[in-house]
Amino acid sequence: MIRADLHIHSTISDGSDTVAEIVEKAIKRGLNAIAITDHDTLAHHKLLPHDPRLMVLGGIEISTIDTETGVKAHVLGYHIEEAEPVEKLVAPIRERRHQNSLKQIELLKEHGYYVDTDRLKRADGQYVYKQHIMEYLVKTGQAEELFGQFYHRVFKHGGFCDFDIEYADVRDAVAAIHQAGGKAVLAHPGQQQNFYLIQSVPFDGIEYNHMENKPEDKETIMECVRDSSTRLFLTGGSDYHGHYGDVPVPIGAYLSSESGVQSLC
Repeated sequence: MIRADLHIHSTISDGSDTVAEIVEKAIKRGLNAIAITDHDTLAHHKLLPHDPRLMVLGGIEISTIDTETGVKAHVLGYHIEEAEPVEKLVAPIRERRHQNSLKQIELLKEHGYYVDTDRLKRADGQYVYKQHIMEYLVKTGQAEELFGQFYHRVFKHGGFCDFDIEYADVRDAVAAIHQAGGKAVLAHPGQQQNFYLIQSVPFDGIEYNHMENKPEDKETIMECVRDSSTRLFLTGGSDYHGHYGDVPVPIGAYLSSESGVQSLC
C-alpha cells in the first residue's frame, strides 16, 4: 500500500519548512509519496526533487468562494501540465493577499506596534502572510504566541486586522485546473461545510482524510460521492504547515485513500 500525504505547504506559501526539509521529514516518516500544494502558486514546482526514496508531486491549493452563496472553498489541483491558465487565476490572489498584509501592518503600527517589513519572512521571498507578521511580533516580544490571544483578538473575531480579500470563484478555479490538464479536488469540505458543491461543481475528487473532516463530515462526503453522477476519487493529507499551523499536525498524520493514490500517484 502506498502511504501518500497529498496536502502539504512549504515556505513558498504559508509553511515554515522548505521543500527539501519536507522531503526529508516525509522519508523519515516512512511515506512513499507526497504532494506540495502551496497556496495560489506554482512556484514550488521548480524545486521538486527527483528522489528515488520518495515520489514528490507538485500541486496547488486555490483559495476560492462560491460567488452565488458567499461560501468559501479551497480547491486542490494536481497534475498541472500547463501553468498559464492556473497562474492567470491565482496571480491576482497572491498580490491581493500581500497588499492585505501590508494594510494590516500599517494598522498594527497605528495601534502602537512596531513592524520592520524588511525583517519579515516572505513566501517565495516576495509575499507576506499573517503567519509572517505574527512570527515577527512573537520574536520581538509584542505577542505571546503565534496563534494565542493576541492573534484571535487582532486578526479574528472583528479585530482591527480582521478583514479578507477577494477570492476567485470556485467554478473558475476548477475550470482553470481542467484547462491546464489537471485534476481538481475539493479540499477539507468539513472545514467550510460546503458539501453541496460536490453536486454542483465538476470536481474529480474530494479530500476525505483531513483533520477538519469530522466523522459526520466523512459520512456526508460518502453520501455525496454515492449520489454523484460522476466517479469521484478520495484523497487525504496532513495540510502540514510546520510551526505555522494553528494546530500541530505532523507530515503523514493523514493519508490519502486508495482511490486518490491510484488517480494521482
